[in-house]
This record gives sequence, structure tokens and C-alpha cells, in this order.
Amino acid sequence: MTKYRIFFIFSLSFIGGIAIASFYYPQILSASLFYFSFVFTLSIVAVFWENKKVVLFGFALGFFVCGFWLANLRLEKIKNLNADKQNFSGIVMISKEPVMKEKIQQLILVSADNKREKFLLNASIYEKYNYGDRLKINCVLERPKNFDENFDYQMYLAKDGIFYECKNPKIEKLEKNNGNRFLAVLISIKNNFNEKINQLIPAPESGLLSGLLLGGSNQLSKEVKDNFSRTGMTHVVAVSGYNVTIIAEYLMLLGIFLGLWRRQAFWFAVTGIILFVILTGLSASAVRAGLMGVLLIWAMKNGRLGNTQNAILFSACVMLLANPLLLRWDIGFQLSFLATIGIVYLYPFFENYFLHLVETRHCLVSSVAEILFLSLSAQIFVLPIIMFNFGTLSLISLLANILILPIIPLTMLLGFVAIMFSFVFEPIAIIFSWLTYLPLKYETVTINYLASLKYASIEMKIAWWGVVIWYIILVGIVVILKKKIKN
Repeated sequence: MTKYRIFFIFSLSFIGGIAIASFYYPQILSASLFYFSFVFTLSIVAVFWENKKVVLFGFALGFFVCGFWLANLRLEKIKNLNADKQNFSGIVMISKEPVMKEKIQQLILVSADNKREKFLLNASIYEKYNYGDRLKINCVLERPKNFDENFDYQMYLAKDGIFYECKNPKIEKLEKNNGNRFLAVLISIKNNFNEKINQLIPAPESGLLSGLLLGGSNQLSKEVKDNFSRTGMTHVVAVSGYNVTIIAEYLMLLGIFLGLWRRQAFWFAVTGIILFVILTGLSASAVRAGLMGVLLIWAMKNGRLGNTQNAILFSACVMLLANPLLLRWDIGFQLSFLATIGIVYLYPFFENYFLHLVETRHCLVSSVAEILFLSLSAQIFVLPIIMFNFGTLSLISLLANILILPIIPLTMLLGFVAIMFSFVFEPIAIIFSWLTYLPLKYETVTINYLASLKYASIEMKIAWWGVVIWYIILVGIVVILKKKIKN
């Protein structure tokens, strides 16, 4: 058995342990049972050391137990939290850039006495707060409540280390700029970019450009957000692997233009992605997008799109090692990795059996076919998660992707050039802003029109066992297709 195969088995075992603990978290594993499992695993390896299959099973079991134990530690901490209301009075700091909602802004606070203790505070949208501000607050700490039986809001916050909400707060500003200086500079640059976008481009197109370049849909109205959701195009205004891949492609071209070798240009692009992820606030979605973007660009540049399973598993294991709660309670984590897996495993099949039919024809037909099959590969793998969590199915998604995705790279390039010129020479920036506005207008009009169609999306919710059956069938299909491609 090859090293790659062994790594694949161990990684799946580790993730499997986290999955079992996450989905059966009310039944917390006792410390004594964990130690027994660990000793039992070591005994198997020691006794049957010469039997390679048994040793492999023993190590796989060990990784499974470690994954289970790691998730169990986090869940046990959450289970033992004080559920009673508590009065809090003290000094806190805003640890992340405030998130603007329709009527409130959400502040993530850390206590000055205990930097690991995080609170969520919903403040008035009319008061200006920034990352790094020190505040004196008096409030009542309460455990978050689940207002929808289909959404575990309490665990959604807990996965990010937020266990309490500040209710009825009294806030006094003390001083500014107490956060990490490097992060504060990047956030300032991001805010300046957003200001320039709003100056150059009218709404809602400005919100779309902001989402494309910086990630997030906070600057879009609720109606426009709903239209993006109905057409299955939310990923273009999120910090997705697709956006990051486009950025990486442009950075590689820029690096080659500047005289770098191809390998140096690749690392130039990777550095740019890291800065971009930091610029967007180091959110979990941004980190995922950065990892997936680097993986996809690496695979495409090396012609190994079908052989990246270990790289995907490695990145998943690294993220889960840091935060095992992501696996169940971060839907974005699930969608990102499943979409990437779909592209890695299904797209080569479409490429081998369908794309070669259009390679000799017009390049436009080939590009449309490539976008169609890339989107279809990702959609097949993420649909059950979307239907299980949101109860909706977009029937217009593939058409929307075909109509919108081909001009997204051009839109991003023109928008970025317009913003850069706005800092140095305003007249040129205005010219490029008009050039940027045209594709942005086309994108918003197209999405709004498609969303207005009667059957753009339908309600379709499936149970958990339906999700399991779907992926069992998919695994079987992937195994069969891989054998066909090899033959």
C-alpha cells in the first residue's frame, strides 16, 4: 500500500472520529473510556506489529479515537457552561471588525482579563465602533437561544468560541486602536476600498463589486440577497474558492509579466491570497476559500486536478484540528469542501467524456461547456446539504452560472483597476468605473430577472437519512467512474 493511500485512510479516520462525536455529542465520552480505547489501540499495534494490515487498522483506529476525543473535549466544555444569567461589568476589546446588519451591528468582544472569553453584543447601528476599540460595559450575560428548531444558533456561535450574549448593555468608549496593528492596517485598507467603490459605483452594483473583491454581501439589500440565493449565485459575493482562484490567476499573470519564473509567480500568487484572506478579516469562510483556491490553482497548474484528494483532506484535517466543531456546525465548511471534492472527482469524468467533443469547435462553446460541467460537478455534491439546511432547490442555478461566471473575472479586473486609479488619478478611475459598471449592471439585471421567474427555486427539504443515501450513491458512482477513467 502506498504512502498516499495510508495518509488517505488515516485522514478519513480522524475526520470520521470528529464526525461521530459531533453527531452524537449528547453522549459525552468519559475520560476512562477514551484511555481504554487508546491503550487498546496501542496493544493491537504492539501485538500484531508484523501483520501490516492489522497495524494499519490499529493506527486508523487510533486516529479515529483522537478525532473523537478532540471533538469531545470542546463539546464537554460547552456542556458544562453555566446556563444561568450573569451580571458582567468590566473592560473589553472589539476583537473583530463589526458586522453590519439591517438595524444592528454585531460586536465580538473579548474580556481584558481573559482573552479567550468571547461575548456577542448587538449594538445600535448609529453608533460607530471599530476593531480594537476598548469599551467599558455593564450587561447581563445569557446563553444564546435557538429560535428555530431547524437551526442550532447556540452551537453556530459556540463553534467560534462565543458562548454568551450581552443583553441590555451600557457601553462607554475608552480608547481606540488597541488591537493588532497589522490587522488594523489591513481593515483600514479594506474600508478605504469600500469607500472608493461606493464613490465610483452606485448601489446595488457597488455592493456586488464589494462582494466580488472583498467578500461578503452586507452591502446588498435583503431583496438582492434573496435573488442571489434563489438563483444559486450567493457564492460569487462570498469569499469563495472561485473568487480566490480568479485572484490567484491574475496574480500569476502579473508575476510572469514582472519577469518572475512560473514557480516564483505561483508563490507570488499564494502570498497575494494570504494577504487577501487576512484583508477580509480572517473569517473561517475566508480561510477555507484561501485553502481551496490555492489547492485548485496548484492542481490546475500542475495538471493534477484528479489527484488532489490528500491535499483536500490535509487542509480539512488542519482546520478541524484547530476547531473540530466546524465539521457539523459550519455549513460553509461543508459546502466549500464538498464543492471542491465534486470538482476534483466528477469534473475529470465530464472532461473526458464530453468536453473533448467541443474542444475543436468555437472557444466560446468550449468555455460555456467548461463552466457548465464545473458548476454541475460542484452542485451535485452540495445539493443535499443545501436542501437539508435551507429546504430550497434552485432550478435556475446552472443557467445563472453560465450567464454570469464568464464575465466575473473581467468585472473583478476592471473594478480593481478603477479603485487603484482612484487613489492616484481620479479621471482615469472614472473611465474605468463606467467600464466596470456595464458588466455589473448586466449581472444584477440578469440575476434579478432569473430570480423573478416563477420556478426559479422550489421548496424541497430532505431528511438526514436522505443526505446519507445521496452520498452513499455518489461514492459508488465516483468509484465506478474512476475505474472507467483509468481504463
